[in-house]
Amino acid sequence: MEHLSKYLTKDIKLSSYEDKLFKSDLMFDDHMLVWFISGETKIIQADRTFYFKTGDIFLIPRNELATIINYPKNGLPHKTVVMHLSTDRLKQFYEKIEIRKDIQNEQKIYSFSNHPLLESCLASLIPYFNMEGEFPESLASLKIIEAISILRIINPEVDSVLANFDAPGKIDLVSFMQRNFMFNMSLEKLGYLTGRSLSTFNRDFKKLFHTSPQKWLTEKRLELAHYHLSEKKKKPTEVYLEVGFEDLSHFSFIFKKKYGVSPNQISLVR
Repeated sequence: MEHLSKYLTKDIKLSSYEDKLFKSDLMFDDHMLVWFISGETKIIQADRTFYFKTGDIFLIPRNELATIINYPKNGLPHKTVVMHLSTDRLKQFYEKIEIRKDIQNEQKIYSFSNHPLLESCLASLIPYFNMEGEFPESLASLKIIEAISILRIINPEVDSVLANFDAPGKIDLVSFMQRNFMFNMSLEKLGYLTGRSLSTFNRDFKKLFHTSPQKWLTEKRLELAHYHLSEKKKKPTEVYLEVGFEDLSHFSFIFKKKYGVSPNQISLVR
């Protein structure tokens, strides 16, 4: 699997996947603005699934759990321009801007399919990836400010996300885990998203679920896989990545150990 990234700065890159697909479970520390040059992406969250293709542009907020599967398409690699909208840069941008009080904060993926202003802004970066020498930080800053300004023109509601600098507060652990067990995140990150230190997360988890996080996560993922295979009639190759497993052979082994039959045997029953 070949993954190539060219960085203009730490906040602007051209990303390319040449192989069949690339899957990752992510929680971004920065807001991410992404423009698709070629290829397709499937983004799976706890309660919704998104599909993006050539020309699409989307903004994914920080601290959002997601499974992201990138595919080449029509003989072309999966290629995107990615812009990080960091907390520090956004604080500087918003320090002199008055935010509307009537906008509700909603952490969600924003789609801006083929929007000419955003596409023009991001496409203008392409020639710089072939230039010799260091890309000026002052120019990078201007391009990022341009992108933020365009986002606010297109949809003023993004202020509620981009201008929110709060760390996650302590939330209900049972509800959170029931919604997000399919994402392969470290326990440290799961703790952070629920407003807990690692030690407090482990202590609260054992008290509430009466088992370890690792055992509970495996059981829940296997149960979800069994549902997709038996009820939704999906194939094992469609299921294992989406429910939180990284390796098909390992998934097949532990699935058979729990249910007595292989995932293929379940999916073939009609």
